[in-house]
Amino acid sequence: MVHFVGAGPGAPDLITLRGAALLRRADVVIYAGSLVNPALLEKTRRGAQIYNSAEMTLEEVLERMRQAETQGQDTVRLHTGDASLYGAVREQMDALDALGIPWDDTPGVSSFCGAAAALGAEYTLPGVSQTLILTRMAGRTGVPERENLPALAAHGASMAIFLSSGRMEAVQQALLEGAYREDTPAAIVYKATWPEERVVRCTVGTLAAAGAAAGITKTALLLIGDFLGTDYTRSKLYDPSFTTEFRKGREA
Repeated sequence: MVHFVGAGPGAPDLITLRGAALLRRADVVIYAGSLVNPALLEKTRRGAQIYNSAEMTLEEVLERMRQAETQGQDTVRLHTGDASLYGAVREQMDALDALGIPWDDTPGVSSFCGAAAALGAEYTLPGVSQTLILTRMAGRTGVPERENLPALAAHGASMAIFLSSGRMEAVQQALLEGAYREDTPAAIVYKATWPEERVVRCTVGTLAAAGAAAGITKTALLLIGDFLGTDYTRSKLYDPSFTTEFRKGREA
C-alpha cells in the first residue's frame, strides 16, 4: 500500500502522530527532496529504502511504488507541508488507481500555518479580513488567467503567496495593481518552523527591497494584508454581550 504523508512545515515534531507512525513502519520512503527536513528521515526503520523524488520523474516514482507493491511492501510518499497544496499529488493518486494499487492520505500542517505561527498572526482577523487566499505568482509554470495575481489582489484579502520569493519585484508590482497599498503590511517568512527560520516584516511597497536586503530568494512564504497590522475588531465569540448556543449575553 502507498501512504501519502504530509511532513509538516519543517520542524520534525510537527509531523502528525499518524504520519510519524507510518514513516517508522515504512519499507520504502520517497520524500520530496530538500523541501523535507532530513531529520524526519531519522524516524525511518533500519533497512528502509529511501529515495529523493527531486531526482526522479513521475514515471520513476510510480515504478518504484509498483515494485514495492509487488513485493508486499508499504511505501510512504512523504510530501512537504500538506500534499494537497502544490504537491503534484493528484496525478500520483490517479495513476495508482489505474494500476490497482491502494493508497491513503494523511494530511500535514502546511507552511502557511507555520508562517502565521512565526508571526503570531491570525489570517481571519475580525473587522479586517475573513478570507485567506493561497496562491503563487505565475512563473515557468503558468496559472489560470482568472487567477493571475493582480486579479486576486483586487480582493484585498489576507494572502499567503507560495513559490514566489524569487520574483518579489513582480509580486510587488502585481499586488499594487490590486487593492493593496504601498503601506499594506507584509512579511517574508523563510523556512517557517525550521531551525534556520527567518522573519522579515515589511510593507507591500518595500517587499522586493526587503527580500533583496535579506538575501531571500527561495523557500519562503510571502504574507500580505492588513491582518498583519494592529487594528482589528474584538471577536463576538467571547464578547460578554453576545449570545451563543452555550451562554446568554448580558447587557453592558
